[in-house]
Amino acid sequence: MRITFPHMGTSWIAFKTLVEGMGHEVVLPPPPTKRTLDLGTKYSPEFACLPFKVLLGTYLEALKLGADTIISSGGVGPCRAGYYTQLQGRILKEQLGYDVRVITFEPPRGHLMQTYRIIRDLVKVSFPKFAACAWLAWQKLLALDALERESHRVRPLELEKGTTSRILSQGIKAIDRADSVKEVKNVTAAFLKRFKEMPKDYDYQPLKVGVIGEIYVVLEPFVNLDVVETLGHMGVYVNRSIFLTNWVTENTLLDTFRVEAERSAKKAAGPYLPELVGGHGQTSIGETVLYAKRGFDGVVQLAPFTCIPEIVAKSIMPRVSKELDIPVLTLMLDEQTGKAGIATRLEAFVDLLRMRRNRMARTRGETA
Repeated sequence: MRITFPHMGTSWIAFKTLVEGMGHEVVLPPPPTKRTLDLGTKYSPEFACLPFKVLLGTYLEALKLGADTIISSGGVGPCRAGYYTQLQGRILKEQLGYDVRVITFEPPRGHLMQTYRIIRDLVKVSFPKFAACAWLAWQKLLALDALERESHRVRPLELEKGTTSRILSQGIKAIDRADSVKEVKNVTAAFLKRFKEMPKDYDYQPLKVGVIGEIYVVLEPFVNLDVVETLGHMGVYVNRSIFLTNWVTENTLLDTFRVEAERSAKKAAGPYLPELVGGHGQTSIGETVLYAKRGFDGVVQLAPFTCIPEIVAKSIMPRVSKELDIPVLTLMLDEQTGKAGIATRLEAFVDLLRMRRNRMARTRGETA
């Protein structure tokens, strides 16, 4: 089989390793561009959200490169994401005439046997060889997340704009080339050291902003119009609520065995949104609560336009913001959203946060 999969941030590197480890040829999904979005929008239902359109465009581009199989994930709860692959498969086969196999991995909880059967059918190598490749893929995913986290921490401190992004890009390429767990760990250590040694303004105290929202728009820079990097260049430390390793651990492994994570966003959301509303709606509320308790200056919510779970969260957010005294900026994204407009809104939000911090500092000084 010639397999492709969604392009979501840097995760394609680990997925490529995993699929190759199963004994298949990988057709890399091209990084999404405006052409990808235009292509997906052209063949998507009007009501479909932004991730649906970008993913459909990605699959169409990969199919033109020779892919014959698509592997993607499903979903649970009242969210349309659980129907993405079914509808996308019908569009590709019935409307556009592609002879393509679409394989959907549902969340393991309640689907363990189905997941096992899919893996059994896909794996064409010995189990020890597959297990070794799966472990290498996981280590690459951990390494990619570690470098991204550190880049978020140091970007607002960099003395030469662009240094952090340049080091990160080089690190990502090095992890992609690594062919052993030892090499992955050596590469990670080397690039973390480069982040540590790069020239920084250690006296600068950056604003701290949490980024929450739907997983695909949070993880894919093209879809969120480079919000994390833009904030970093504005001198803001960004803490992204979702990294793929955390999501897999908390929502796949722990959820399968019904173990609740100690730092549970769902638990924190309880006083405001105790029920599952699908997608990441409940965790968006919970993460905002946790950011407020950790003393963050503000939160940016990233949401696809028409995303019901995030719309529910957005409607509750004013109460959370008021009661916990944490400003929240919600950015609803669709194919009409422009990068310049997003940058302008982020600049205004950052100015507001700086004025708020200065006002609070003066108040503390006056009462001291």
